[in-house]
Amino acid sequence: MSQHSVLAAFLSLIVLGLPLKPAYGQSPDSSLTVGSKKFTENVILGWMGTHLLRAEGLSATHREELGGSRFLWEALRRGDIDAYPEYTGTLIQEILAGTGVTRATLADTLARYGVGMTRPLGFNNTYALGMRAAHADSLGIETIGDLRDHPTLALGFSNEFMDRGDGWPSLKATYDLPQSARGIDHDIAYRGLANGDIDVIDLYSTDAKIERYDLRVLRDNQNHFPGYRAVVLYRRDLRTRAPAAVTALKRLEDQLPADTMQALNARSQIDQRDEAAVAAAFVNRTFDLDTSADVETWGERLRRHTAEHLVLVGLSLGLAILFGIPLGIVAAKRRVVGPGILAVVGIIYTIPALALLAMMVPPLGLGRVPAITALALYSLLPIVWTTYTGLKDISSSLRESADALGLSAPAKLWRVELPLAGRSILAGIKIAVIINIGAATLGALIGAGGYGQPILTGIRRANLALILEGTVPAAVLTILALGLLEGLERGLLPRSMQS
Repeated sequence: MSQHSVLAAFLSLIVLGLPLKPAYGQSPDSSLTVGSKKFTENVILGWMGTHLLRAEGLSATHREELGGSRFLWEALRRGDIDAYPEYTGTLIQEILAGTGVTRATLADTLARYGVGMTRPLGFNNTYALGMRAAHADSLGIETIGDLRDHPTLALGFSNEFMDRGDGWPSLKATYDLPQSARGIDHDIAYRGLANGDIDVIDLYSTDAKIERYDLRVLRDNQNHFPGYRAVVLYRRDLRTRAPAAVTALKRLEDQLPADTMQALNARSQIDQRDEAAVAAAFVNRTFDLDTSADVETWGERLRRHTAEHLVLVGLSLGLAILFGIPLGIVAAKRRVVGPGILAVVGIIYTIPALALLAMMVPPLGLGRVPAITALALYSLLPIVWTTYTGLKDISSSLRESADALGLSAPAKLWRVELPLAGRSILAGIKIAVIINIGAATLGALIGAGGYGQPILTGIRRANLALILEGTVPAAVLTILALGLLEGLERGLLPRSMQS
């Protein structure tokens, strides 16, 4: 088999050979999709809504842990999801800030965006600040205002809290606090607090970990934080498209007092129960249903996450190769546009992978398409640059020999220059594989699935086994992929060019 036919077969395998099965919660025959944010309580509420929809005989899936409020809100408006749990304070202070909305006008304001809202589900999960009780006692801290007298305290807040309208900037101004704060994942912040690395964190008032870590909830003596009544938002077209869905979601109204929600959170966060099972037990007990959670075994999860990750990596890497090699060729052959191509792919790579994923969501929605697009762009740099370098490094004597044979420019490129640059190009592909497999774990944040899903869940539950369930297979996949590429290199390159 010729070198170029082997390369063509390799590209076809990557681009066309992988089965494009939908990610978990993205079944194409599902008529309704419920979303949830990246914290335990919201995931449980999302599963409650999903179970109730299924109890009505509706086909429903749950796309869990999709990031923060803005992601879910935009996904709802685009139609990527049909419903998700939200909080009135977040709607008023963050999502609809600047519209003049109040609690009294909230439902009417949402209607202008094509969104409906249930009545409150029963509990108020307000923001709060917390410290270890023993530490707070030693410093005499009871209220948020007391923090002013201790400017050296280390504050660590969830990343969303750092930027939202009712979060750290306005809280700092309200209480004239002298400290600075750093952003940190909400679930990791609890461990930092327990270890003494952080002194103050933001809490959700129904967090089960408040009691577990013996925390003091600091009194909001200036009433900075508004009420955060839990509700379910849904697309208003459900009223005509699937009226039974709206009826099902409204069954949760007034069914969840704060102590009940905190106990449910504890079942997942402390007892390590799957959120789907926790939610199923609640709806069965409360509404006399007989729904089941269908919790996957470890092997089933591994197979699903592996299939999802292979699709993300295979398609994005295939696209990067298909575009990256020609771009590298043009950069090497065309002095006018070459520097511009190299600069653009370099700039793309400087964008953090998470930011690049987030940038793909507004135009492309949630799921695999934006994830594959972002990963392909992120993988361009090593392929373009090594193709460019490999072609540029060909000695002038070899170029003159090719010219002496009377080969046309395309024939010289295909039969002489690309084979000579092949080792450099394959090195770039290997680098892209390593980058791609790791970055693809972030795709779980936008509903693309893959090995990132157990990692996110493991971080949220402080469960090392779940974190390893994603990281170890990703490492193994990297080793296998590099081994495959080593084998392809032996098949593609002449013996004289192999080390």
